[in-house]
Amino acid sequence: MNRLQVRQLHRWLAPIMMMPLLLTLTTGMLFQTAISLGKGSDFVWLLALHRGKFGSINLELVYPFFNGLGLLALVVTGIFMWWQGPRSRRRAARL
Repeated sequence: MNRLQVRQLHRWLAPIMMMPLLLTLTTGMLFQTAISLGKGSDFVWLLALHRGKFGSINLELVYPFFNGLGLLALVVTGIFMWWQGPRSRRRAARL
């Protein structure tokens, strides 16, 4: 993949992955806070959301897999873009 293709993939994937990752992050933190306060049984619905159960839509089998795969793709493309950064910076560092 060339630089442009990696940037396009990252630009396309980032908005799609933003909501599932934010949902996972938020529900996990809130549920852990509820457990710390001794109220975990009142917030079991957060754990269901965290695992991918959205009412009648049950994605528990694929949600964590796609969430992890999307995050991994964002990390790999982000590192690749950083590594392939502006060449003028690298040339200046060599001199």
